[in-house]
Amino acid sequence: MVKFLSITVPVHEFEFTYSRSSGPGGQNVNKVNSRCTLRWCVTQSQGLPAAMKSRFLLAYGSQITQAGEILISSDRYRDQKRNYEDCIQKITQWIKAVEQPPKPRKKTKPSRGSKLRLRSSKQ
Repeated sequence: MVKFLSITVPVHEFEFTYSRSSGPGGQNVNKVNSRCTLRWCVTQSQGLPAAMKSRFLLAYGSQITQAGEILISSDRYRDQKRNYEDCIQKITQWIKAVEQPPKPRKKTKPSRGSKLRLRSSKQ
């Protein structure tokens, strides 16, 4: 289980793969698989409530594949563990961004003073 703020997503929903990184690594860059790629099927997720899922799909729909999966990769560090943690941190930030529903917009009218200022600035 991976706990994200108020929700918990089962670990088996995440798929992690490792590959050779293009980032820093020195002599080991061509030998060690340090890049971590997180693959998560958002549309099939059991841990994400329906309302959050729809907000997530709306906010990050351009980064979701046709199969409904989101891919997050990290090759910032030289070792797998830190890149794994970086992927978890990124998905946590994305989920945190859609946790609260947006506030509904209150329709307002321009005040009398603002109407007068607008008219006077046009003259």
